[in-house]
Amino acid sequence: MLVCSCNYITDKEIRDVIVELLDQDCWQLIVPAKVYHAMSKRGRCCGCFPNVVDIIIKTTEEYHAQRHSTTADVIDYMSRLKQFHEENRRADIERRQQRHRAA
Repeated sequence: MLVCSCNYITDKEIRDVIVELLDQDCWQLIVPAKVYHAMSKRGRCCGCFPNVVDIIIKTTEEYHAQRHSTTADVIDYMSRLKQFHEENRRADIERRQQRHRAA
């Protein structure tokens, strides 16, 4: 099924890229931009992104169901995600402070 008519991307191509990304790191955060970047494409109208998010969720759930992921793995992933969020939050705060400096 054609998901992105701007780039002519099918759902099979998207699922294949998601599985490749999960094979590299099965607990990484996958977003549509990361999927498109891996395919050397970019979102144009971005109207397909909600459908891509649904495909990411479904494919990731199937991937972890096949691997029989444990609760400990999920907890480790959540702590890594929180750390990533905090690091990006600190970087945002630092950028804001630098912009408002007096000359």
